[in-house]
Amino acid sequence: MNIVFMGTPNFSVRILEAVHKEYGVDLVVTQPDKLVGRKKILTFSPIKEKALELGIEVFQPVKMKEDYNRILEVKPDIIITAAYGQMIPNEVIDFPRLGAINVHGSLLPLLRGGAPIQRAIKRLYNTTGISIMYMAYKMDSGDVISQRSIRIMPNFTSGILFEKLSILGRDLLMETLPSIIEGSNKRIPQENHLITYAYNLKREEEKINWDLTMLEIDAHVRAFSPEPSCYTTIDGKNLKVLSVEMFPCENFEEVHSKDPNGMIVKVFKESFGVKCSNGVIKITKVQLEGKTKQTVKVFLNGAGRNLIAEQKQFK
Repeated sequence: MNIVFMGTPNFSVRILEAVHKEYGVDLVVTQPDKLVGRKKILTFSPIKEKALELGIEVFQPVKMKEDYNRILEVKPDIIITAAYGQMIPNEVIDFPRLGAINVHGSLLPLLRGGAPIQRAIKRLYNTTGISIMYMAYKMDSGDVISQRSIRIMPNFTSGILFEKLSILGRDLLMETLPSIIEGSNKRIPQENHLITYAYNLKREEEKINWDLTMLEIDAHVRAFSPEPSCYTTIDGKNLKVLSVEMFPCENFEEVHSKDPNGMIVKVFKESFGVKCSNGVIKITKVQLEGKTKQTVKVFLNGAGRNLIAEQKQFK
């Protein structure tokens, strides 16, 4: 059986390893190498690194719609994708005799799109999961083969949830593949009235809105952690907010009714508190532009000593 695997981030690595160990993968398709960081270092995707380690040929089309013949030359019996990152043309989707299937990080038809894991946290979902589905040209619209759910705990960042869903996706795919190969698997059409979308994150979404509630800001920071991370501004400087804690205050309205949202209302030894619409958010880890990531305790003893003071306001 000839298998083509398509993926790019760390989420896909465990899945590739398991498929290759059990069945053998003939070709890995991933996104082109990228220039990363201030020094513009050419960097392989995590999937390319793993494929080279496993001795699998790697194909990196810049535009899949225009460059896909190498995939067809392999004559795949099945194509397996997991967070590849490009639209795949019908010529590729329709080629394998067993179909093209996708390991998607949500319980479809909820959260179709490129950022289902981050959006699940940001939207305060308490449950998400993995869907094994047939690919279709319209984004994440194919029939579902199998699904499994997982609880989103209150402390989960997107990094934690990516890790857990990667393991879940690997396990569910390996349980599901035998039925696909035998032709005995289910095909469950998605219910259109339940569709929601999880589009890719945008730069403007990274900025914290201090008019939101404690719960919403906490979820926002966790959804964007560890990457791309949230930020706020003070004295014209960007400050990345890497971790926070909710700090419900007694007599909140009485004590803070005149303070504008975004005001630094309390400086603690290892954090500082910022007023939002219904309480105080304690910021515990930050990164000032041009500086390294650090705890607030270290930050307040250095660059933040004069920057963070009571009665200053984040914008």
